[in-house]
Amino acid sequence: MRIAIIGGGISGLALGYLLKEGSPHIDLKIYEELPRPGGKIWTERHNGFLLEGGVNGFLNNRPKTLELTAALNLSPLKSSDKARKRYVYSRGKLNLLPEGTVDFFMSDLLSIAGRLRIMLETVAPASASDDETLAEFAIRRLGREAYETLIDPMASGIYAGDSTRLSLKSCFPKIHNLEAKYGSLIIGMLRMKWAARKTGKAVSAGPGGVLTSFDDGMGSLIDALALRLGSSVVNNRRVAAIEKTNDKYTIHFNKDNPPEEADIVVLAAPAHAAKDIVKGLDKGLSALLAEIPYPYVTVVSMAFKREAVKGNFDGFGFLVPYKEGRRILGTLCDSSIFEGRAPEGYMLLRSMLGGARAEKIAALDDEKIIDTVFSELSDIIKVNGTPEMVKIYRHERAIPQYNKGHAALVDSIGQSLKAHDRLYLHGNSYAGIGVNDCIETSYALSGSIMGKYRL
Repeated sequence: MRIAIIGGGISGLALGYLLKEGSPHIDLKIYEELPRPGGKIWTERHNGFLLEGGVNGFLNNRPKTLELTAALNLSPLKSSDKARKRYVYSRGKLNLLPEGTVDFFMSDLLSIAGRLRIMLETVAPASASDDETLAEFAIRRLGREAYETLIDPMASGIYAGDSTRLSLKSCFPKIHNLEAKYGSLIIGMLRMKWAARKTGKAVSAGPGGVLTSFDDGMGSLIDALALRLGSSVVNNRRVAAIEKTNDKYTIHFNKDNPPEEADIVVLAAPAHAAKDIVKGLDKGLSALLAEIPYPYVTVVSMAFKREAVKGNFDGFGFLVPYKEGRRILGTLCDSSIFEGRAPEGYMLLRSMLGGARAEKIAALDDEKIIDTVFSELSDIIKVNGTPEMVKIYRHERAIPQYNKGHAALVDSIGQSLKAHDRLYLHGNSYAGIGVNDCIETSYALSGSIMGKYRL
């Protein structure tokens, strides 16, 4: 039986590896249109710096990712203690995010009125809708100031998204379920903490876990998977369309590559690419996939000598609320997060521009991009002098946006897919954008395919 996986990002590679491990005899091909596998996981060394063009890590709170890394003989690298220090740029300065509840209410991150409004969360009204935006939820439960200062930059930092459009239950299901179960985030957290005392486990409304990578960056995961898969991975092979004849799928490629057949096809490409591939097969399914938007995001790595950064800035990095009117979404200090990212005496910073609210900024030419980032860093963290290294990574279609209605859209996509036996959709366009989500769903899908077809 031949299985074709279209898309060689982490989802396609992890699925292919798990299928080959479970059924070594299967004929498997993974087709990737780029010269390299990995998708948004893209690590390279440049002038002595270790750079991440996209994903910079995963949280170590999901067992399947750790199970996979162990099987690949990879040693995870936890972020340093410095990474616990996180900032929000507000009212013209960097504000340290307090780690504890008492510290939070004693800090001046929010006004006294804003802090008091959060305390009213326990009596906030319930939502009239099962699917509300992150902005609607945060304003209703926490107040506008907390939303604008804390929740909105979190949405742009994770999704590069617009919190007035992002769906709470699709983007942050844990928080959605907490309110649904307890009627209040504060009450829910208290009850969970009381229950956790019996087990000694920590609880959090957030994702939890420690940011984790590898000594040679996230690319180590891609390299290890590609090495195990060997000739099963075919790079520089763009799939243009698929069609079905009897019990076989015919895969058509661009350029001079002849078509190939497969018994099972898994579309592990982003939804924006999958929609074109299935258009001739099912226009309705293609139209549904086209409804998942992907904004333009540009990532800029800049390195400076430490003495060139005059501001009191260290730790993980900072996010910028939309209301501040800045031209970057935020900046991570990669050299503080993980060891070995920069030579001694240098600070490696990674800034994000664009996203759902400001795609035009991400599309500026290189010179303007560099000027924009340098200007912002000069103002926010008092960078002085010329950067020692600059590298730009462009993602014209970056992160899938789980906007309001996403859950219903995914259900409709699933219903349409039922008409096509042995065709699967896979990847972060549907039920979780992170590395952990992609690996977890790869385990589930590989088990389902092997069980259904007795591979």
